[in-house]
Parts: sequence; structure tokens; C-alpha cells
Amino acid sequence: MLARIASLSPARLIFRKRDFSSEIFISRLSYYTTDKELSDAFSAFGTIKSARIIRDPRTNRPKGFGFVNYATELEAQKAVKAMDGRIFRGRLIFVEIAKRKPPSEGG
Repeated sequence: MLARIASLSPARLIFRKRDFSSEIFISRLSYYTTDKELSDAFSAFGTIKSARIIRDPRTNRPKGFGFVNYATELEAQKAVKAMDGRIFRGRLIFVEIAKRKPPSEGG
């Protein structure tokens, strides 16, 4: 592992070091969950910058998942540890650190 890191260029090390996220992804949410309920449920773990339920653009119905963005990575990690595999609004939810979108090709 160390040999692999040592072989990376300095620019790659910077990007690797910054490969963290203060945003979490929550799946299997009830279709009746609101942005405010999501924010309230996860506010116990830190300062929330935003909380949003993802909706279908055509029907505006919730898709059953959402994102919460915290002020720090540590707060996001605490939320994942505490809420992953818990019951929320009658459903078992899964919580993980959100993955970054790959850059779009072709602009």
C-alpha cells in the first residue's frame, strides 16, 4: 500500500487526500418523508448545511432516497455510524458517505 502511494505524483496525492465528503446518502426512505423530517432526524449529529429528498422530475414524487450535507466530514461519519441500519418512519434505512459523481464526458 505504501509503495503504491509513494508512486503517485504530488498532484494525485492532493486529490487523494481531499477524497472525503461531508455529504451522506440515505436510501430506503419512506415516500412520505419530507426534507424537514430528514433534516430534523439527522441534526443530532452536527450542523446540517442542506437536506433534500430526491424527487422524480416528471411527477415530483419522492424516489425514496436523499442526501444530507454536514458542515464537517466528522459529523457525516457520526451520522452514518449512528443511523445506518436503523428504523426511520417505519422503514429500515441505509446510510453511507455519498460518492462523488464522475466528471461528465463530452462536457
